[in-house]
Amino acid sequence: MKFVDEASIDVAAGDGGNGCVSFRHEKFKEFGGPNGGDGGRGGHVYALADPNLNTLVDFRYTRRFEAKRGEHGMGSDMFGAAGDDITLKMPVGTIISDAETGEVLHELLTPGEKVLLAKGGDGGFGNLRFKSAVNRAPRQKTPGWPGERKSLKLELKVLADVGLLGMPNAGKSTLIAAVSNARPKIADYPFTTLHPNLGVVRVGPEQSFVIADIPGLIEGASEGAGLGHQFLRHLQRTRLLLHIVDLAPFDPGVDPVAQAKAIAGELKKYDPKLYAKPRWLVLNKLDMVPAEERAARVKDFVKRMRWKGPVFEISALTREGCAPLMQAIYQHVQAEQKAENAQPERDPRFEAEAATHSDES
Repeated sequence: MKFVDEASIDVAAGDGGNGCVSFRHEKFKEFGGPNGGDGGRGGHVYALADPNLNTLVDFRYTRRFEAKRGEHGMGSDMFGAAGDDITLKMPVGTIISDAETGEVLHELLTPGEKVLLAKGGDGGFGNLRFKSAVNRAPRQKTPGWPGERKSLKLELKVLADVGLLGMPNAGKSTLIAAVSNARPKIADYPFTTLHPNLGVVRVGPEQSFVIADIPGLIEGASEGAGLGHQFLRHLQRTRLLLHIVDLAPFDPGVDPVAQAKAIAGELKKYDPKLYAKPRWLVLNKLDMVPAEERAARVKDFVKRMRWKGPVFEISALTREGCAPLMQAIYQHVQAEQKAENAQPERDPRFEAEAATHSDES
């Protein structure tokens, strides 16, 4: 399935049905009266967060969605039926914005979450509604109200706990395939990954987290080089970034430190908040470095990089060092989740004051 993370659609809720003007006419019933019913409401348009979807490809080719209008009112006190609602299934993590103003209307962050995109119009009143003591034969009716119509922009930001960042061919796809159930394309040329891949990493019973692999970033991406910043938005909801560095590049003239600094610079240009996220340095492809040179090369890299954060040495191909890295990531993600869900401590002065008021009452 093709990965699509942006789409524009038009939604139109159903119009309300018109009210009816009708009078009761029956044989041997000399006194009739108004009996025109109201029109039915138009159908609503909803959006539903479906955890089984991971792309907006369904909205790339079908761009207009219309709900049915309500039925008109009829005689014999019959009200019109409401129009059928329509529900648009979207991936979890979809941001729904107004295409004209750019205002964010909804964010689908919870599986099964359902939001109203366009409200159907109310039905019009029949002449039965206008009956009164002074108006016994009303001939008034009202038309149905029009349903809402909106032009919307859909943007998908995948929901993952950890994001992989690095140059093309740094081993990101190999790592996610080694530690999770994801099976991305792996080859010996750059830009093998053309769209984000998600994988679930299980470190123990009922202990897991989601990791995201995005296409490689190169220097000059802010000016459109490579795939540019097209997929960096998918890292904005992560709790941790893993900066994967190829410590043994094929070209001996390539400096891994310069490449790592270029990636950090592009990240800062794109979004300072994303740059400020916790970021760990993961030195990959150590199996390509002679064992007696590993310690010196790692020490030289960290020194020239002036890196103060956590550093992990791994080989994604042989899976050396991957298990301790995954355990450390899980502990970090758990700590972040607990900090987000922790209740703020209450000032004991306010608790004492609340207890005093309850005793007085």
